[in-house]
Amino acid sequence: MSRRLAVDIGGTFTDLVALDESTGALDLGKTLTTPGNFADGVLDAIAQGNVDLADVSQFVHGTTVVINALTERTGCRVALVTTRGFRDVLEIQRANRTDMYNLLYRKPTPFVPRALRFEVRERVTWKGEVLEPLSEEDVLEVATACQRSDVEAIAVCFLHAYAHVEHEARAKRLLEEACPGIPVSASHELTREWREYERTNTTVLNAYVRPVADAYLASLAEQLEARGLRGSMLTMQSNGGTSSFGRSRRLPIHLVESGPVGGIIGAAAVARQAGLENCIAFDMGGTTAKVSVIESGEVAIRTDYHLERSQTWAGYPLRIPVVDIVEVGAGGGSIAWLDEGGGLHVGPRSAGASPGPACYGRGGTLPTVTDANLLAGRLDADYFLAGRMTLNGESARRAVASLGERVGLGEDDAAMGILRLVNANMQAALERVTVERGHDPRDFALVAYGGAGGLHASSLARQLHVGTILIPAAPGQFSAWGMLLTDLRQDFVRTRVTPCNPATWEHVRSEIGDLTSEALRSFAEERVVVERAWAQQYVDLRYAGQEHAVLTPILEDDDLDRLLERFHALHERAYAFRLADPVEVVNYHVAAWGTVRKPSLREVDAGSTSLSAARKKDRRVQYEGLGWVSARVFERDRIPVDRAIEGPAVIEEPASTTVVLPGQTVRRDRFGNLILVEEATP
Repeated sequence: MSRRLAVDIGGTFTDLVALDESTGALDLGKTLTTPGNFADGVLDAIAQGNVDLADVSQFVHGTTVVINALTERTGCRVALVTTRGFRDVLEIQRANRTDMYNLLYRKPTPFVPRALRFEVRERVTWKGEVLEPLSEEDVLEVATACQRSDVEAIAVCFLHAYAHVEHEARAKRLLEEACPGIPVSASHELTREWREYERTNTTVLNAYVRPVADAYLASLAEQLEARGLRGSMLTMQSNGGTSSFGRSRRLPIHLVESGPVGGIIGAAAVARQAGLENCIAFDMGGTTAKVSVIESGEVAIRTDYHLERSQTWAGYPLRIPVVDIVEVGAGGGSIAWLDEGGGLHVGPRSAGASPGPACYGRGGTLPTVTDANLLAGRLDADYFLAGRMTLNGESARRAVASLGERVGLGEDDAAMGILRLVNANMQAALERVTVERGHDPRDFALVAYGGAGGLHASSLARQLHVGTILIPAAPGQFSAWGMLLTDLRQDFVRTRVTPCNPATWEHVRSEIGDLTSEALRSFAEERVVVERAWAQQYVDLRYAGQEHAVLTPILEDDDLDRLLERFHALHERAYAFRLADPVEVVNYHVAAWGTVRKPSLREVDAGSTSLSAARKKDRRVQYEGLGWVSARVFERDRIPVDRAIEGPAVIEEPASTTVVLPGQTVRRDRFGNLILVEEATP
């Protein structure tokens, strides 16, 4: 077996990358996603890529099954079992109101109705001391009630279970014995951090999607094995690492941002290879755009992820490690629409894969970003997916013209209005991860990928005054490629509030050491061969009396003074001040890595000997502020290495297109990346 395979399911397309480990050659595939049965799209992509699964040593999968089940509310009927007196934690949530001036604001509706939230007698303190033993009689009564209520999954979350797991573990065993066939999720399996509402909601959402994810992954594994796959099967996790299918079937909530994370890992790798330590990963696909900051080559991880959160909506918290991503409903399939007052909006609704944008010719009639790009001359109707799919320009024109008539615009102006508005939405997302967090976008490069990333990156970079854009090789399948760069990863976080001073320093080191040993032992359960296991250590530190903490890395040779100075610097960068107050540890955090073989970044063929050999037929392209301009069109893989191309220009490849604005210059480097720089403002 000499091939490694990655498949990423997106909202519109399913992408495949197959790596020949002996030669380094890549085979790429892209097919429409099959919402009715995602496994069909995976198998279609494998067939299109002509991959013999018997030759595959490792299969890595990024999937939208979990996020779709949550956002579309297609999970299962869940019951919650909790400590007596705490059944309404999901209802009470947090006292702070996200939209503080909205007197009609309503909190998010819990995923478990009150009738299915059960209480049992048990109680421990925040230190883990038992105040009241677990009532097994209560647990068995709950089991009977769950069976009567046709419950499909059970979540167990007891007060302070992060400090004392025995009650939860016993309750889980009793429920599994009394309710065979009903999966039970316990909070201590998912998170050992405090904050009752967040822990409870995390456990409930894991239970809510568990039957769906379990059935999908089991079915996919069966079909892959039936087609000859004997290698390891891994899923891409939200924390930037991979995990086995078996673990993901038990703990599927870790797949909530499964697909986009692969691209961010890949962005960090190609940026580092190009000498760009600070970059912004920008992924624009068919349904959404995702952005994330990579600073000093490090991908940021947070444990306070919120599903469906916005500036005016609290969303649903998840207490799990997730790569720090901001996501907006802005993709090629995002639909342009008018509100009741006649205001134009783009997204978050998407035409998806079925029916897709109007230009796909699959029954879609609503105008989308892809339709606007086609009408603006940025896409070649006959070269979409290298000609495997022909775009219907007349359908796109009808859809956009219909919208334009309602606002008094011609089709050209309406198309540019759609593009300007979707860019504004994505610019706001980019500013959220940079300006709003104390970063200057001018200090970063933009790594743009996804099928639509290259179409919009040049305009966004100019708006944010970003001087350099990197478009990696095969941007249309880049997230799948990034998955081949990932290692196994498991995060262990444990709340232990501890003073951080000379008297407790040895205790702090002992606590983090014990957690590190536990984390490294966990790889034995994965049954995946790793070349090397290692760990990164962190502590969440805060000034005594504060509510929230700052994640602070512990280095191997750290002493207390170096750790505290690092914390002070991180706190000052985040909040613009530092204090002389006592410091305390809130959480101990260990990221355990199991290194597996991965592809290296190989130099590409030098390409053609001249730009004329790479140049295709020129065409008229509409640019904002300039109108229609004749732009040179080039085939990406035939562009000579390190030969500069001045805008206006369009760089085409089978699964993506890059637009170069007047005043910008692009070249292809020796690793196949397009490096686009701002030379002058036109």
